[in-house]
Amino acid sequence: MQLQDILYSQGFGTRRVCAGLIQQGHVQVFGSGGAELSQTCTDASAEFDTEGLRFKVQGVVWPYAEKAYLVLNKPTATECSQKPSTYPSIYTLLPSPLRMRPQKGAVQGVQAVGRLDQDTTGMLLLTDDGKFIHRMSSPRHHVPKVYEVRVKHPLDERQINKLLEGVVLEDDPKPVRAAACEATGEFDLRLTLTEGKYHQVKRMLAAVSNRVEGLHRSQIGGLKLPADLAPGQWRWLSSDDLALIAGA
Repeated sequence: MQLQDILYSQGFGTRRVCAGLIQQGHVQVFGSGGAELSQTCTDASAEFDTEGLRFKVQGVVWPYAEKAYLVLNKPTATECSQKPSTYPSIYTLLPSPLRMRPQKGAVQGVQAVGRLDQDTTGMLLLTDDGKFIHRMSSPRHHVPKVYEVRVKHPLDERQINKLLEGVVLEDDPKPVRAAACEATGEFDLRLTLTEGKYHQVKRMLAAVSNRVEGLHRSQIGGLKLPADLAPGQWRWLSSDDLALIAGA
């Protein structure tokens, strides 16, 4: 693939902009096996094998990724929307190329796989792979998601049992059940869900006469939120990470 097309596919702007970056000496390409390149590439039409390709644009190293898969530790007071109404968008936490990745001829960038409320923190996946988003969001696949919940009132066995047996939410006559539920403290609960409904955790706790005071998503599928990923930080997901998510 030509270098200008590689940069374009990774979200660095139009093909003309990408060609300009290359011609102005802002792009270096790593050699095979991860070795640093001996020289800057200024030929926009130079051909490269994209398998395992890594390159540097204006001093920042990027891997070539046909599809982008990311994990973000969502901080509080942020919205999972491109057009937030009150709080900053989580997309402002990502570098521009990830927000500008083209898809089917249009700039779409990575999208959040599901949403977390503005006051909910923790694990959020982002990708530009529509099939992955559908698979992760479809109730047929029952991908488990684990939440650490802080509640207002002390927890008791009755509440735990009701959450496991199923509670009826206002707009849905079918009971909603927790896949797993355990008290980790007098006011702390670890809740595992395999479906996603609007404000589901908050509404489920309200249905057992309690109230959510804090909510953090700690795991999706078999992948836990990395302990060293601080709020607001993101990283690429590896093939092993994706296997953990899909295999749960």
